[in-house]
Amino acid sequence: MNLETTNPLEKCRIIGVLDDGAASLAPTALAHLERAQLVIGGARTLQLFSNHLDPAAQRQDLTGALAQVPEWIRAAQAENLRVVVLATGDPLCHGIAAYLASRLCIEAIEVIPNVSTLQLACARLGLPWQDMKFSSVHSKDAGDWAEGAEPGHGLYALLRDIRHHDRLAILTSPANTPDRIARMLVTEGLADDFEMAVAERLCQPGERIVSGMAISAAAQMPFADPNVVLLWRTCVRPSPVLLGLPDASYQQRYPEKGLITKNEVRVVSLARMQLRAASVVWDIGAGSGSVGLEAARLCRQGHVYAMEKNIDDSAIVRANRRALGISNHTLVHGKAPEGLQHWPDPDAVFVGGSGGELAGLIRLILQRLKPEGWLVMNFVTLENLAVAVETLKSLGVAWDVLQLQASRSKPILHMNRMAAENPVWLVCAQKVVVAKAPAKENNDD
Repeated sequence: MNLETTNPLEKCRIIGVLDDGAASLAPTALAHLERAQLVIGGARTLQLFSNHLDPAAQRQDLTGALAQVPEWIRAAQAENLRVVVLATGDPLCHGIAAYLASRLCIEAIEVIPNVSTLQLACARLGLPWQDMKFSSVHSKDAGDWAEGAEPGHGLYALLRDIRHHDRLAILTSPANTPDRIARMLVTEGLADDFEMAVAERLCQPGERIVSGMAISAAAQMPFADPNVVLLWRTCVRPSPVLLGLPDASYQQRYPEKGLITKNEVRVVSLARMQLRAASVVWDIGAGSGSVGLEAARLCRQGHVYAMEKNIDDSAIVRANRRALGISNHTLVHGKAPEGLQHWPDPDAVFVGGSGGELAGLIRLILQRLKPEGWLVMNFVTLENLAVAVETLKSLGVAWDVLQLQASRSKPILHMNRMAAENPVWLVCAQKVVVAKAPAKENNDD
């Protein structure tokens, strides 16, 4: 009997490097690099190690071609070539190794890590990094941060991390620079809450550590590339109430009647929306913004998209958002359903006002709502209640109505009485997707 044997797969070595070149590599990593027949890396890194590569080795610049790298590796391994990918610092810390591992068989790669540049920056300043939140802004250039920006912005995830952590170490990019990060902190009213340090050109002759500067000053300073940023809080991080803020916590439009969903109704409405940490929420007819803003606090990994047609109320929503320190909230001044086509499909929708387009709005929402998602609507008039119920009946969805009427104690002379609030109807509907029964098999012979 003939037994065929095959050569074991030649692993692709993903090697972490620093800007002092070969001095940063252990003998084993350097030996892999010198024996490599295909070396993949950024243009600057390939140039840095050019004297240590086999003259016959192929070189591939991955700049702007990240999606092609797995195919380059597969093709080289099919020819049993020795492949090395050069990555900065620790390839598994916001690096290329995780990307390649998800697209290649795990047995096809070997990661040889180095010290992360974030660790180096902490070492230069004597800051312990075990409590640091490591973040990266190596993302598409979306310009400077604007208040209320959507999750696609390159600084969105970083701002969320800044809101929820005391110490951060940040990998920057040529577009998302330290001064841009500082300007975001100024925009969000956080400039006085943090100190910043910037480590420039680590392990290069021009290495420099810039610290002790005000965030407002850093917002106007140029920094040499490459660099990393360290942020640490100088005051206690707020621990805000997540649900059921008093009505007086919100600005409202006066002397006209303030448009706000009262505390008791707000809490029940949010409960009926069945929110999760990463929920996408629509708030239509935002009024003073109370429901959407508390939803944003509850959905700290999600995002709230709000719409308000009144220009004065829109300004009040923005003021309330700033006062509450909320970033995962986008407000549009407009009248639904115009503009909703640009929003991602929601997990939950709150309707506090419809602008006379209620029936059509309900139909559109239920089309866009994710399976098992909830639509919660608040009404104070019999006419809107009737339209909502009839529309839901015609669509054949599961729905229910809850009437809430709270009374609050108020002083009268040396005693107290109960003062009734206006009754509110909560109309709730869930988008339930019925699974199709499997087709019966034909067992006829």
